[in-house]
Amino acid sequence: MPDRPHHHRRPTYPLAHAARHKPRRWPLVLRFAKGAIHTLIVIPVLLHSLFTVIVVYLDRHVTGNLGLPASIVPSLSIVVGLMLVFRNQTSYDRFWTGRNCLTTIGTSVRNLARVFLVSARGKEPGEKLTDAEKADTEKVIRVLVAILYAVKHNLRAEYNIPPASGIAEENGIMTAKAEYFSLLPDGLKGYEDQGLGLPLQLTVLVESYIRRGFERKWFHGPQASQMTVQVNGLVDAYGRMETIRTTPIPVAHLIHQKQVLALFNCVLPFATVDDFGWWAVPIVAIVAFTLYGIEGIGVQLEDPFGYDKNDIKMDGIVEDTRQEVMVLLEEWRLAADGHSEDALGGMFI
Repeated sequence: MPDRPHHHRRPTYPLAHAARHKPRRWPLVLRFAKGAIHTLIVIPVLLHSLFTVIVVYLDRHVTGNLGLPASIVPSLSIVVGLMLVFRNQTSYDRFWTGRNCLTTIGTSVRNLARVFLVSARGKEPGEKLTDAEKADTEKVIRVLVAILYAVKHNLRAEYNIPPASGIAEENGIMTAKAEYFSLLPDGLKGYEDQGLGLPLQLTVLVESYIRRGFERKWFHGPQASQMTVQVNGLVDAYGRMETIRTTPIPVAHLIHQKQVLALFNCVLPFATVDDFGWWAVPIVAIVAFTLYGIEGIGVQLEDPFGYDKNDIKMDGIVEDTRQEVMVLLEEWRLAADGHSEDALGGMFI
């Protein structure tokens, strides 16, 4: 019996990519990059600060009567606060829903992979699978993992199955998509130019395998029905993620929010110039920094499927699930080839 090939394991653990935390070199209060929203708000903060400088200068050295009653600030701040609370709650709900949907898809892939691998065995006890049956099962497991990649890329508007040149080395490093392409069945033709998303196309291959497994008597009727429910749940979760991706916050709300924020921060210098003089400049800058920062957080969370630091860690989550499923596939392959004693804990004996 041939020895099991020796592989160099890279250090890993469950959820290693999705839950990785680097040690913080600086406290968060001192961080102005890598996750911060300062670049989104620096221009409005500077403009409002400059406007305050002009107001204070005119009040002190030209007109002398630009001040407004300070009581105007509380009435405006209530409106601003309500709008910002609504915006951030809506944006975080989109973020949280997207994360839960991705978990639903990952769970469906795990469940289906587990059932497929455990159920794929010879018709009689001790009988080995045929080469065609083994190849069919390996293909569908790879398709399951490919669904995760297809969902990720479609939500990022990275459509089409690229040509072979897309997996070439770039600067000596294989592109991130190379692993994804290797999971797709040979000769797979995409129909995205006709409006068919690749995730849905791949679920058809999974459903076809369930039918073949039922005909091979690998699954009984209720079991096959339950697996179809898993596929339906996967498609439903992807549909909800598509809804988040394709349904932005209504433009009327965005316009009014921007106008209310600008109005409030333009009125604030007039309400503070009499009491604070030149101190009104840093006061307005701090208020503008706070309010526009809250709005900037909502902008970051509104579409959580991209590459920003504050987006869902889709790359890490997909990689963790891929690694789990591929380890299961490797152990199943050993058991199917008659090397059961080499498989981890005899999972597929």
